Amino acid sequence: MAAIITDQIRILNAKNFVAGVSTSNNSYYSFVGLTDPAKIQSDWDNDPPAPVDNFSSMNDYWDTAIALKKINATDVRQVVKRNSWTSGTTYDYYRPDYGISNPPKHAQGTSLYSSNYFVVNSDFRVYICLKNGTSPEQPDGKPSLDEPTFTDLEPKPAGTSGDGYIWKYLYTIKPSELVKFDSTDFMPVPTDWSTGSDNAAVRDNAVDGGIKVVIIQNRGVGLGTANRTYTRVPIKGDGTGAECTVVVNADQQIGTVEITNQGSGYTFGTVDIVAGGLPRPDSYPQLDVIIPPTGGHGKDIYKELGATNALIYSRIENDPENPDFITGNQIARIGIIENPQSFGSSSLLSLDKASAAYAMRLTGTGYSSATFTADTIITQTTGTGVTAIGKVISYDQETGVLKYWQDRTMAGFTTVGSATTTPIYGLQSDRFTADIATGGSLSITGGSISLSINNTFDGLSTSINNKTYYLGQTFTSGLSNPEVKKYSGNMLYLDHRPAITRSSNQKEDIKVILQF
Repeated sequence: MAAIITDQIRILNAKNFVAGVSTSNNSYYSFVGLTDPAKIQSDWDNDPPAPVDNFSSMNDYWDTAIALKKINATDVRQVVKRNSWTSGTTYDYYRPDYGISNPPKHAQGTSLYSSNYFVVNSDFRVYICLKNGTSPEQPDGKPSLDEPTFTDLEPKPAGTSGDGYIWKYLYTIKPSELVKFDSTDFMPVPTDWSTGSDNAAVRDNAVDGGIKVVIIQNRGVGLGTANRTYTRVPIKGDGTGAECTVVVNADQQIGTVEITNQGSGYTFGTVDIVAGGLPRPDSYPQLDVIIPPTGGHGKDIYKELGATNALIYSRIENDPENPDFITGNQIARIGIIENPQSFGSSSLLSLDKASAAYAMRLTGTGYSSATFTADTIITQTTGTGVTAIGKVISYDQETGVLKYWQDRTMAGFTTVGSATTTPIYGLQSDRFTADIATGGSLSITGGSISLSINNTFDGLSTSINNKTYYLGQTFTSGLSNPEVKKYSGNMLYLDHRPAITRSSNQKEDIKVILQF
């Protein structure tokens, strides 16, 4: 059975995703993680492996996650491919009938949305190309020489070069949106096109089925009197009112066709030259009446430009009052999670930033000068023959807070889920604890000196030398669980990147393109 999934469902999916982020029924987060990628693959930075999409791998990604950042409604937009206007480039023009049998001439693909029929100029104004100089003598169009800069509501040429281009202004990208949603390959479309006041003039100027251009594919032969102009030549079809002016050149052929009344309601149309006063020609010309998208040019920007993608923006930055994002260690994995839950709860996570790491506050002589090397092993004997094991994420000498993670590799499994027979401390994955059993100790080994869990400390902050330090997560008896329930929600996107080491003055802008 022959069937297709249309581009319109892709646009709908992108639109619904953006809307879904904006509702209180959903909660979306970006996350960073994986501090020791070289342990998974020695040449990770040169050739990061593709993430694996299965349930087992998702659990492992959770185990090595460090922190999450909430994605708000203002952090997501539908986007379209970025075509920056460049002098000398030949662009496609808008046609509603691109397909396998009529592909665009200047792009790879067989559809309107694969063509390069719209541009953004140097002032971030967006235009759609309605004519590109196509003629019987130039069937592939001509290079564009004049950059469009106007904001007029009606289509017109951009300059005086005579390059044959007609442009239609659509919208201007706001500076605030450029920061978040502009990229090398994509650019944003307005989020509130159907209701917003900023673009009301363009939207309200659209006429459903209004004809803007006619393309001359064949000039015909023997069209009557040379060098004559015929006005009010009707366009016949299922709409009404469209008229054009036809100029017959010195060779008794169609010279130019210009729309003088766009009419309305057309889904197809033909220039009726005979009804317009031209004598029946020896050979009829081929005049393509270009039908606009439903509603007219500018009515539905998402459909007109093919907004099948969504861009998610997230900024990771250090916050002394909520220090969930570590410094001094690497991150090599980023991702997007839908509807993670709060730790120990079935409620959606709502924090602006959330730690995904376990932590402990240590005490002992010299804790402020102690060191724990990133990604090395730490252990605690929690009882006779029972040892908890973890890997260092970071250690703060000022507060004595050690962040760590535990994954399957510490209990007899590889990172891809294959069982081994020689785990260092047995097959059971045990948690670090302040509630030690017989034979256990509060001591943590693996650092430069011997320190112990501060089992008398509770709280979210601490005061040291009359200065308050915020710890980013709540401690009970010197231990802190993650603020997010691991393994909850849905991982929608994963990306393995060459590792970067975070510093105290560093920010990372994460831009994720979801292509539906």
